[in-house]
Amino acid sequence: AISVEPSCRSAHKPHAVPIKETYRQAPADGTPKYRRYRHSTLSSWYCPRRKKTALLIRLFRTHLRPFGPFLMGVAALQTVQTLANLYLPKLNADIIDRGVARGDSHYIWTTGVVMLGLAALQIVATIGAVYFGARVAAGFGRDLRAAIFHRVGMFSAREVGNFGAPTLITRTTNDVQQVQMLTLMTMNMLISVPITVVGGVVMAVREDAHLSWLVLACVPVMVGSLGLIIVRLVPNFRAMQTRIDNVNRVLREQLAGMRVVRAFVREQHEPRRFAGANTDLTNVALRVGRLQAMMFPIIFFVFNASSVAVLWFGASQVSNASLQVGGLIAFLTYLMQILMSVMMATFVATMIPRAAVCADRIVEVLDTDSSVVLPAHPVTEIDRNITLELHDVGFHYPGAADPVLRHISLSVEPGQTTAIVGSTGSGKTTLVNLVPRLMDVTSGSVSIGGVDVRELSAEILARTIGLVPQQPYLFSGTIATNLRYGKPDATDEELWAALRIAQAEDFVRAMPQGIDSAVSQGGTTVSGGQRQRLAIARALVHTPDIYLFDDSFSALDMATDARLRAALATHVTNAALIIVAQRVSTIKHADRIIVIDDGTVCGAGTHAELMTTCETYREIVESQLTAEEAA
Repeated sequence: AISVEPSCRSAHKPHAVPIKETYRQAPADGTPKYRRYRHSTLSSWYCPRRKKTALLIRLFRTHLRPFGPFLMGVAALQTVQTLANLYLPKLNADIIDRGVARGDSHYIWTTGVVMLGLAALQIVATIGAVYFGARVAAGFGRDLRAAIFHRVGMFSAREVGNFGAPTLITRTTNDVQQVQMLTLMTMNMLISVPITVVGGVVMAVREDAHLSWLVLACVPVMVGSLGLIIVRLVPNFRAMQTRIDNVNRVLREQLAGMRVVRAFVREQHEPRRFAGANTDLTNVALRVGRLQAMMFPIIFFVFNASSVAVLWFGASQVSNASLQVGGLIAFLTYLMQILMSVMMATFVATMIPRAAVCADRIVEVLDTDSSVVLPAHPVTEIDRNITLELHDVGFHYPGAADPVLRHISLSVEPGQTTAIVGSTGSGKTTLVNLVPRLMDVTSGSVSIGGVDVRELSAEILARTIGLVPQQPYLFSGTIATNLRYGKPDATDEELWAALRIAQAEDFVRAMPQGIDSAVSQGGTTVSGGQRQRLAIARALVHTPDIYLFDDSFSALDMATDARLRAALATHVTNAALIIVAQRVSTIKHADRIIVIDDGTVCGAGTHAELMTTCETYREIVESQLTAEEAA
């Protein structure tokens, strides 16, 4: 193998930066060489010549397997209705040639009854096939969305950031819908196509072999002309999915940043920005629509030209009695059925390129492994009153020139409050995120109770740590459902006790329904300070052994901040507290203060010690307090 360092982004994964390409020698059988792209979130083998339809087939093979009995039922019912449809023109020809031409009313009535029976059988089989096909397609879409949701739920912050929320939403909804629609159309149309084409050719040749050359002339013309259109549709379908991502991104930003938009009076600018993304999508959709609109004139031209050709060449055979009128009508019907089947197959084929693009995007998510790997044999028991230790911790984002954290070592004992302070961008939040394994260290180790967090089970780690993130998020529901998020069986008394410690009891009791008051998505119905206090109360209900407060007091006024810290010191005595804060008044009474600058620890100690030993800390303090207050 030959390893090289590429200078370009991966053509297969535009969002990821390939770190290494490894070329393997071609096998002796001449199969194409494979190329390995090692991404920040993904390491898998890709054949440069492999088409996206292989990924589509893979999705079908994997997620349609549980619906095997339903698929067999759909195939059987489609076969029955197709055979009945093929036999009806033959009976119609017999009625014309043997009944109408000879004036045999009895034959007309008996054959007509048989035709009615076949038509009824065809209707029943069609209804059954559509019913079971719809159930299979709906179940397939349900399972595929669940698989994507489960995979995304296992992603770390790194993978979510690499993909982005808008495209993950599009892949879970619109992309799955496209593949699901192809599944439904395939079962409703495509299964009957080969039976109709083969059976139609056989029946048409039986009626008159001399006119069979028309089938060989008409079908390739339709397939070739429509195939050229499909080839041009493929790149436009991929562009359309990308434009849908952009529209979702802009719309998501505008909804989430509504307050910022209004605060800066940008109401006139944002519609123009959305209009730009919307126009891009519209232009691509129009190109696709124009190409698809060309199909119908081609189809009708082939249909009409075929009918004229059959009547033109068949009329002479009818005149010299080598072909009967019923046989000519039956041949024309079979030719129309064949062309109709080709047309339906073409319609389904037009959906395949877009579905293949969507399948590629779906498989990209499903094949992306989280950088936070669950242990094969996790530790499921750990002592309480544990110690948190970080030993020579380093973290490096893939593709970044410099590491975010370097050689961080600290220890937090039970009942001890450790504060982390530093300038913006120094790596404080990244350090906190390494403890609950929102991301994994790239060097060193984080251990709880002497056990590396990478060896702990997810349940034990979640039970041990209570995180209040920098941007607290509340889910739609009630205050009670949000507080019980980490402890579903918590009693109302426990909820009120946590609210009391978090200094949130007063405003919750003032609400009309108390803890049963409704909360909107994201907690936008409460203020920023109230949202922070509810997030703190949610962590308190969880009763973990380690509390991580990531700048969780920034929206509180000084008095509330002081009362909350005093309540924490009184009621949370056996747990280890790590507080990340920018406000010096919040952390100056901590048992130990860690000062981080440019990803490294530049000072550690109490407030008084750091004022004399750490220049960085002294600058932070003096920027917020007067000289007298600092002293």
